[in-house]
Order: sequence, then structure tokens, then C-alpha cells
Amino acid sequence: MIVYAQTSSKTELLQILELQQKNLPIKLTDDEKQREGFVTVEHDYETLYNMHKVHPHIIAKDNETVVGYALSMSTAFKDVIPVLIPMFVEIEKMKIEQNFIVMGQVCVDKEYRGKGIFRGLYDKMKEAFSGKYSAIITEIDTENIRSINAHKAIGFKTICEYSSNNQLWKVVAMEI
Repeated sequence: MIVYAQTSSKTELLQILELQQKNLPIKLTDDEKQREGFVTVEHDYETLYNMHKVHPHIIAKDNETVVGYALSMSTAFKDVIPVLIPMFVEIEKMKIEQNFIVMGQVCVDKEYRGKGIFRGLYDKMKEAFSGKYSAIITEIDTENIRSINAHKAIGFKTICEYSSNNQLWKVVAMEI
């Protein structure tokens, strides 16, 4: 049975990093990237832990194993992860008046895809942050068709597109 929770231990954070490593583009074939999607950012433990201290991450667990995650990212980290800085610049240009949280990365273990875990992670994220925030914002590499379709299916809407580091990005938002 899958249980959704917020991170509460070093073990969970380390399992997030293990799952992330399996889904980085350099670990996948072009066919796997196209069919299964991928994650772009490679976090280190310290950054992941510091993000967790501000807002614990959302995880899906099967027994004691993290099988999916959605990273909770305060705007306080806007200058910490270089590949994400351009997204924050674009968001600032839009002068968004809503109080929002950034979903820093979402990933579901390959063996658990297609079972509603993606939606479950976002449902838990909405539950955890409703009342504190009115929207969740994230960005998606436009080559990651699986992710774009999954986000669209649960209610995310594109709020802008921009180019950075030879990549085209969609910034998407969903009201909580």
C-alpha cells in the first residue's frame, strides 16, 4: 500500500537522491527519456536537507521505500540551484501576486508509474500547503513530453515559456 507523507528522516532524503540518480538524463537512453520522462536537476544532500528544513518534501512510500517524491521549494532557494535561477527570473517578471510554493522536481520510480502516484503526490502537496499558499508553480523541459502531459492532466496550466541553457522551458501553475 502506498502512503503519502512529508519527509522526516535522513533515510528518506537519501532515498530521494537514489531515485533521482536513476532518472537523470545521463542515466537514460533517448528512448527512455522520450517514453518515461526524466529529471533535470541533480541535488546534493545538503541542499535537499536545507530545502526540507523550510518545507518538508512530499513522498510516496511503499513500506519503508520512497517510490516517488515532489520536492517542496521555498522561493528562499531561488539563487541556490543554478539551473533554476532563470525560472525564478521569469516568475519575478510576471509579478505574480499569488503566494506560491515551487515544486522543485517530481519523480516516480519506474516500477510504480501509471498507478496514480504522480497525482497522489500533488494531492498531498496541496493538502500540506493549502492555507499557506494559493498555488504551486514548477517548470518542465519541453522535451519532457510525459511530464508535460502528466501535469496538464491534473490541472496545471502554462503561464509562460522561456529559453535557457539551450533548453525551452514551460513554467506551469496550479491553484491549490
